[in-house]
Order: sequence, then structure tokens, then C-alpha cells
Amino acid sequence: MAAPITALALSPQQTSTSELLADAARARSLRVLAADQAPAGARAAYYGGPLFGAKVAAALGVGLLVPPDDFLQSLPPDLLGRRVQAMTAAEARHLSRPFFAKPPTDKSFDAGVFTDGTRLPRLPPHTVVQVSEVVTFAEEHRLFLLDGLVHTASRYARFGGLDVAPATAAAATFGARVAHQVTDLLPSAVVMDIGLISDPDTGTEHWAVVEANMAWFAHSYAADPDRVLDVVIAAAGPRDAVRHADLPFLDPPFPDA
Repeated sequence: MAAPITALALSPQQTSTSELLADAARARSLRVLAADQAPAGARAAYYGGPLFGAKVAAALGVGLLVPPDDFLQSLPPDLLGRRVQAMTAAEARHLSRPFFAKPPTDKSFDAGVFTDGTRLPRLPPHTVVQVSEVVTFAEEHRLFLLDGLVHTASRYARFGGLDVAPATAAAATFGARVAHQVTDLLPSAVVMDIGLISDPDTGTEHWAVVEANMAWFAHSYAADPDRVLDVVIAAAGPRDAVRHADLPFLDPPFPDA
């Protein structure tokens, strides 16, 4: 059995979430370290940005779990609630209709609604872009998933604007159902955002999955910081403790993953 972690390693960019996680870590008697100054042999979990994480992962000996780029496209229509497809930036530039576009998992450009493909930012032609039809999310919630269950959650937006509050009962119910259904599609520790799509023409509403994100690079909003830390430790803890089922989600992967 792998030894427990002894430290939380943070990237230089301080956020309200990293401060909350640092307090939660200290309450567990864990050391809080700068990720690039952690001593050799420290058994640490990492929280911070993906670019910095890629630089320090090997030295820290952490395994970073990342949701697959095609997660949304792999969902059944009743969970997705809208049309989503992946295409290259070159292909997206030929779109003549309004669409929502984002990078699949990284932050290479700011997600948003574009009136047509010519409005996309300059990107290498073969860059993968996730394109979906434009919908209105009346509210959006963040779920921190651990072993197929919602470990903690928070509302973070209403009608596209930041609006932080505890997760609603309806969000918790839908989240629990989806978490069970996507167990084989995501790492065992991950963040999944869900939202309530509102049709302005008919007034109908239905829940849908918004996206999946790395737990070690996600704002906690109103979620319980101590339970968020549980998920972060599982998603970016010592590489030798990564479960066999999570090997396909490692970035960078094990050579034989």
C-alpha cells in the first residue's frame, strides 16, 4: 500500500481556492509548499495550472489525472442536451452560423460564443476545437466527483454570470445520476460541470452536462474545501498510487498505459 501524502504543492499563481485548500491541508497537518521548491522525495499532491504542473510533475512524482478530450462527444443525447462536435480550427473557420467554441480541456483560448468561424482567435490550423450549438444555461453547478459519487458541489453561475451558492437539490439529484453513468468515461477523481438549459422560445428546462475538468485546476466556489482537497489529492497525488483503471487518464501517461 502506498504511503500517504505529507504535503500540498501549489503553483505560484495564488487563488482563493488555493488559499482554502492550503488551510484545509494545514488542518490535516500537511505541509504547504511551493511546487517548484518541494524537497526531493516529498510525497505531495499538486494544485495549480496545467502548464506549471507539466513542468513540475516529474520532479514532484505526481500523477495528473485529466478527463479525455472527447468526453462530451461520448455522452448520450439525454445527458448532453445539445449538439457538440470536435473539429480543427481550420474547419471551424468555415462555419457561417453562431456557435459556442472552447478548447477540449486546456485553456489555449477563451471559450465563448462566436457569430461565425471568422471570429475565432488565431490558432494553428490543426488545433482541435470543441464546437456546440448555442444554448442558454439558466444555472450551472460544479461537481467534485470521487469514485463515481458527488463528493461536494457548488452552484457557480446563473445565465452566464458568476453567482456562487450552495448546490440545489435538483442539481444534486441530476449530478448523482450522471456521476454513476459516466464512471467508465472519466478518471476516478475529476470535476464535472452541469447546467440547466432553458429554452427561451418554449420555456422548457432540462439538465445537461456542461463539461469535465481537471480537479487540480478547478475553482471550488462554495464547495466544502476539505472535501475538494480529498478529490485534488486523488486526482494529482503520488504517481505510484495511481490506480490501474486511472492509467489511461494520466498526463503525461505511463509508458505502458
